[in-house]
Amino acid sequence: MFKESKLMYALAAAVILFVIAQSVFFLVKAWKQGKKLGLSSQTMRGTVTSSVLFSIAPAVSVVATVIVLAKALGIVLPWIRLSVIGNITYETTAAEAALNVFNSSVSEPVQDPQQFAAIIWVMTVGCIFPLILLPIFLKSIQKKIGHAAATNAKLADVISAAAFIGLIAAFIARSIVGVGTKDNPADGAGTLSVLVLVVSVLLMVILTKLCDRFKLKWLENFTMPLSMIGAMGAAILLTRYLPPEMLIEWRY
Repeated sequence: MFKESKLMYALAAAVILFVIAQSVFFLVKAWKQGKKLGLSSQTMRGTVTSSVLFSIAPAVSVVATVIVLAKALGIVLPWIRLSVIGNITYETTAAEAALNVFNSSVSEPVQDPQQFAAIIWVMTVGCIFPLILLPIFLKSIQKKIGHAAATNAKLADVISAAAFIGLIAAFIARSIVGVGTKDNPADGAGTLSVLVLVVSVLLMVILTKLCDRFKLKWLENFTMPLSMIGAMGAAILLTRYLPPEMLIEWRY
């Protein structure tokens, strides 16, 4: 199968080895610089340990995203994408946008190599622009944001929260009023998507309350990944055990 061919695995191995080598390079450079600054080995080991632990939570989200995209795109392409720059917000959105052009979704395996290549281009080209624009404009953007935050901190917080809420609202809206087609009915919203949405929200609320109630700081970074995985499990269970007549979808 072209999605999991030897070439794809070779590309994945090359990318991941490069990422690991880059990480080791900067780790060694940082360790040497720390020694020059007079930092103790114990302090630096503590920093490394805390950084490793802090990276576990995002890694769970990455694994969850690979699982989501694996059915349509195979395991290798999401693995490559998420080993470098990808995240669940961008990768799923870009993949869905490309798949929708072919009247498909992440719930349907891609069978055509040309469609697969087109999806790769969409996912790759879409994330290149930040790498080009940020080095050029980041400094001026940070100055303006810093000036706005210093002038009116409350407004800056509101704008930041509004941007995040808008992003989440787009995914929620798809679960409630997503449009399906005759060729791909599973892409439409329905009782299953709404129930999974409710389960994910409830899990997030419960985990957040637990963190606040029992001061579980270590759990805070895992609330979103655990909610995602719990929602996936709920989708599997609901699909398996709900009567077929309850799995209703609505389309527009």
